[in-house]
Amino acid sequence: MNIAALVSGGVDSSVIVHQLKEAGYDPTIFYIRIGMEDEEGYIDCPAEEDIEITSYIAKKYGCKMEVVSLHEEYWENVVSYTIDAVRRGLTPNPDMMCNKLIKFGTFEQKWGHAFDKIATGHYATTSEQNGKIYLSTAADHVKDQTYFLGQVDYLQISKLMFPIGHLNKSEVRAIAAEERLPSAMRKDSQGICFLGKINYNDFIRRYLGEKPGKIVELETGKILGKHKGYWFHTIGQRKGLCLSGGPWFVIKKDIVNNTVFVSQGYDPESQYGKIINLQGFHFITEDPWGDFTNKKEIAFKIRHTPEFTYGSLSKIGDIYRIESEDKIQGIAAGQFGVVYDRECNLCLGSGMIIDEK
Repeated sequence: MNIAALVSGGVDSSVIVHQLKEAGYDPTIFYIRIGMEDEEGYIDCPAEEDIEITSYIAKKYGCKMEVVSLHEEYWENVVSYTIDAVRRGLTPNPDMMCNKLIKFGTFEQKWGHAFDKIATGHYATTSEQNGKIYLSTAADHVKDQTYFLGQVDYLQISKLMFPIGHLNKSEVRAIAAEERLPSAMRKDSQGICFLGKINYNDFIRRYLGEKPGKIVELETGKILGKHKGYWFHTIGQRKGLCLSGGPWFVIKKDIVNNTVFVSQGYDPESQYGKIINLQGFHFITEDPWGDFTNKKEIAFKIRHTPEFTYGSLSKIGDIYRIESEDKIQGIAAGQFGVVYDRECNLCLGSGMIIDEK
């Protein structure tokens, strides 16, 4: 089998090469440059150390290696999406778009089509049921990354391999240490790749600027302070409001009037909700139920967390609606609701969260 292994220099993607070689495969390693530079060279994801480590892995295991660039595609599809979503007051998920459109989209079209499988270091697995491939959760539920894969389609998941999906993170680290891989003790990457070492707010400020507005208490209408633009704040946010007498939480944003509404307390009723409406929902493999005459029992996530929440899924016109059994905090338009089977084994699909109204 001809396999393309996407290696970034981190411990997880380094170990997939070891796992593939142990299984008798001879993968071709690809390092994808997806850091972004604008015309002034403002942002770049530092790649030299990553490429050096990836080159070492290739030599150690006798694999062919290619460094390919998707700078332009990343800007057009992921960075622009992020800026546009923030401008509209939404909460974007660049990592989800990167997986769908870049790693398993443009890369597949340009290079991956020549290979039978594409292997990545995601904590996820695949399983076969009734002759069809499903995206399935990882053995390590704390590290499980199926949420970030919730937007892939069937052709993509059919071609993907996750060689460390059956391992716990501690086991991956142990393999890397035993193999003396340079990434063995490397910290996991945090945040969005294209930012490099740039602060997220600095990035947003560069493209959207500042626009002072009021911070208002939701229940009383009292003006509590000022902000520098609604786009610097997300639903459910607690830190960075610079208000006394807290804790304060961002509850909603008035985009037209550039007003951020907050509520006080550790457990304000206004922070929580049970209804999540999803637009553009798609099943990765297929609709396992076939019809929606009755509500379907599901598990779901609205952000990348180890915990699942339980509820039901129904269809109302073009909208899929999740009704949660428990109240959940920080439901934000623009985030993705990712749906799983009740046993939390299969990742079924996802849609973008829209406001209830």
